[in-house]
Amino acid sequence: MKKTKPLLIAFAIVASVSTLLSFVDSERKAESSAKLDQMVADWERAKAYTQAYLNLSTDELISFKPTAEARTFGQQMLHLAEANYGICSQATGKPSPIAWGALEKSDQYKTKAALTKAVMDSYDFVIAAAKEMNEQKLAEPVKIFEKFDMNRELALAKVFEHQTHHRGQTTIYLRLKGITPPQEMLF
Repeated sequence: MKKTKPLLIAFAIVASVSTLLSFVDSERKAESSAKLDQMVADWERAKAYTQAYLNLSTDELISFKPTAEARTFGQQMLHLAEANYGICSQATGKPSPIAWGALEKSDQYKTKAALTKAVMDSYDFVIAAAKEMNEQKLAEPVKIFEKFDMNRELALAKVFEHQTHHRGQTTIYLRLKGITPPQEMLF
């Protein structure tokens, strides 16, 4: 009986630690899943917000530029889309179907329909790539533009910041044409 009591205590300790580790692991996985779900939801919201901007555009607005040095509205949106593809590709390792510069330099995106499709496709690419990520992959190091070291999660945050910046610039284009921009979609 004396030998079984320490064995029972040891077994109880091992079982308790195992249960605690299992609980901690499931909590960590739930937090990771929630973070990834939020990332995807943010990208889906950004896509809808950009779609609202494109819905307000016209074929005339697409070729409009506020100054000679500025990009046109269409070029701003295509630049946003190229970065969605390019930076997301570097961030996730998923090959981009679009070469850097191919969209903005092309003449095939001069209509609202063509521009909208090109830009929305870039969001679909990012959203699909984000859905393939996991906590371990997000933590992996990457080099963006062959000079910026960061992890994959930060790189995805940078491309999110980039699309927000360029969509925001197009607010001025809309206002200069007398078009009220869409309401902010923060949530």
